[in-house]
Amino acid sequence: MSLLEITDLTLDLPNGKRLLGGISIRVEAGETVGLVGESGSGKSLTARSVLGLLPEGAITGGSVQIDGHSVLGASNAELLGVRRSAAAMIFQDPRAGINPMRTLGDHMTESLRLCQGVAASEARGIATELLRSVRLPRPEEHLGQYPHEFSGGMLQRVMIAGALTSSPKLLICDEPTTALDVTTQAEIIQVLAEQRASRGMGMLFITHDLNLAASICDRVYVMSAGKVEEQGSAQEIFRHPSAEYTKRLIAATPSVEVASPVEPVASLVELVETKSSAHLDKLDEREAPSADTMLFTRELAKTYHPRGKEPVRAVVDASISIERGRALGVVGESGSGKSTLARMIVGLESPDSGELLIGGKERTAAPRGKAERLARARSVQMVFQDPYLSLDPRIAVGRAIEDTLRLHHQGSSSDLKQQVLGLLDDVGLSPEHAQALPRTLSGGQRQRVAIARAVGIKPELLVMDEATSALDVSVQAQVLDMVARVREERGLTVLFISHDLGVVRRVCDETVVMRRGEIVEAGPTESLLGAPQHAYTQLLIDSVPKPAWA
Repeated sequence: MSLLEITDLTLDLPNGKRLLGGISIRVEAGETVGLVGESGSGKSLTARSVLGLLPEGAITGGSVQIDGHSVLGASNAELLGVRRSAAAMIFQDPRAGINPMRTLGDHMTESLRLCQGVAASEARGIATELLRSVRLPRPEEHLGQYPHEFSGGMLQRVMIAGALTSSPKLLICDEPTTALDVTTQAEIIQVLAEQRASRGMGMLFITHDLNLAASICDRVYVMSAGKVEEQGSAQEIFRHPSAEYTKRLIAATPSVEVASPVEPVASLVELVETKSSAHLDKLDEREAPSADTMLFTRELAKTYHPRGKEPVRAVVDASISIERGRALGVVGESGSGKSTLARMIVGLESPDSGELLIGGKERTAAPRGKAERLARARSVQMVFQDPYLSLDPRIAVGRAIEDTLRLHHQGSSSDLKQQVLGLLDDVGLSPEHAQALPRTLSGGQRQRVAIARAVGIKPELLVMDEATSALDVSVQAQVLDMVARVREERGLTVLFISHDLGVVRRVCDETVVMRRGEIVEAGPTESLLGAPQHAYTQLLIDSVPKPAWA
């Protein structure tokens, strides 16, 4: 018998709506099986069924067997046994799975003490070794720290270590690297592969990143609308797909086509020692902005001074320039200063020093008074990573756009409503969506609303901060096509911040690479990705997931 055997699984809601229709999946010990597909395809629901985490009142059919135990129809005690010893799950957002009021030591040792009866001192020893096994640098010290003291990548390692405390035979990973930058993602994937190999675990890996699935999975199941479209070895699925749906997913996946081979960097330590002085000197030799320059910064800098800690140099002498109607990409790891640079450009942060011009107008100082704030907002708008947090959950999205238009432009109520419908149509939404609340829309639809609201003001510059990182590949492709169309129709200038080099290659004419607040390399996107000059850029490219058979 396989470690996990799902046979003809169906799941219906009490109202008769079918969410899963005849799913059959198997996972062997020591094997990684991928579930790929768009949001709403049923990937997470299928994975949660393995642990008995089903919607209230759900009506199921078929069977789910894990390590010889039947899950469907099992008692609460039997389900607890499965969750404590047979299977464990790692979720997409580690902060949602760790109590922010308790230390990581409490999180790591609780199940050991309460479920396995391990003494407190022994539990701390086990927790320390697990944290060390997932490559956390100071495991003994980390046990006394709180979640807010860790980055997303470090917290995801803690979640992996916590899932391993029960020595599960099956590890379920639900989009565990979606919001992580490429180098951190590569490290997390390597940790998971090491743990799978050393423990002989099976792994069910859910992702919408087809490149990532090709790099880690032995076999792949492609899901759509609650059904399996096709299955097979990862190489078969991605090189010779048979289903039209799979072909569309692969076609929508952006890639980094490196023109020349890039030597991998042996370690991060080498990067610290590597310096491309001649290239950096060239970056600093900036001429004055021309009449066609939309965004110009010279030696822009920002340092934070947290109480009781060393100063943090978030941005160091950043000099960039974008011509009207063009798109500039900003790439780098989390903490490299990308978002701080963007926030200074839109006026959410004040630079400590340097020069900032938008459309030829000085914008270095923070706006004062309503008139200056509105003028700044009309010249530059920002689209954030999470559109749900930037939309008022209490009001319909049509009204949210209309309120923004009323703030910046004169016009009657009927005129503004017509403009709203026009903007929704521009981003591929129907008039019916104007009456919808944000919670009733998908992530891709909410991001379209956020973009419609931003471009409705008719800004000169649009700043997109990881605006597509949480979207599945087909929705991401639709949003990027829409942005390209708006750029062409309106001559919009775009500053595009992302950790996805494939998306940057698709969107941006030029790209700058940031590391620890500094711009270490800049140039035309194709040249920069095809023949990088700085070792850090090489590391970013080398960290992009590649097919295991390549």
